[in-house]
Amino acid sequence: MGRLFNLDSPLMAFLSKVADLMILNIITLFLCMPIITAGDAMTALYYMTIKMVRGEDCYIIRGYFKSFKENFKQATIIWILALLVFLILFGDFMIIRSGGLSFGRVMTVLLIIVAIIYVFTMLYVFPVLSRFENTVKNTVRNAFLMSILNLPRTILMILINLLPIALFLLVAQAMPFVILFGFSVPAYLCSMQFVKIFRRFEPDEENAADGEELETLSFIREEEEEKQRKLEEENIRGQIQEERAALETEDPESAES
Repeated sequence: MGRLFNLDSPLMAFLSKVADLMILNIITLFLCMPIITAGDAMTALYYMTIKMVRGEDCYIIRGYFKSFKENFKQATIIWILALLVFLILFGDFMIIRSGGLSFGRVMTVLLIIVAIIYVFTMLYVFPVLSRFENTVKNTVRNAFLMSILNLPRTILMILINLLPIALFLLVAQAMPFVILFGFSVPAYLCSMQFVKIFRRFEPDEENAADGEELETLSFIREEEEEKQRKLEEENIRGQIQEERAALETEDPESAES
């Protein structure tokens, strides 16, 4: 019995993880209430759940707010854009439902396609933001491309995220579970998939340990090459400026000529 309640026992590890997920869920729920901070809250949530899945040592509250602070600007911009797109799509669907358009069927099909793209992108965008440094444009683009390249996992994660909603609508007794774990448990389950997906973009960390060599996808490789090219250009400019400064110090007349 003593071993069962040992801090290193599987039971205590499980209970500790449940407690961490409950804390994460309550913080995320609280920070989603102002609406404007919901995107950053979800980014911080995935930052922590991905760390938990990877088995990394982390302080739940400190790590959460560290990510919340660092990603606030980009996460808020992406979230505001996402809200605007959602409102536009919702408004278009309502207009079509009213029957005011003669080409309603064509518009419905187009809107469904756009809505699918929207859902796929939103599913990935905050986890991607929590794990990779990039511009807003490239973060959104990479999120969409990853969702298409990992379509079976994308569909699975959509179903995982729909589960709390289904419980909320169908089982009244599940309300406490949804309040305490409705964000964090789906995020943790999806993070199990994201860890596998992100391995293709983190060869130095995980793939090297596994002895695998996975080629980085082209759109990620292009961004890295562009960053490296800009860094080399800045280094060259810095060297030129240093040489000019040295020449001016040693021989001002020759530097002017």
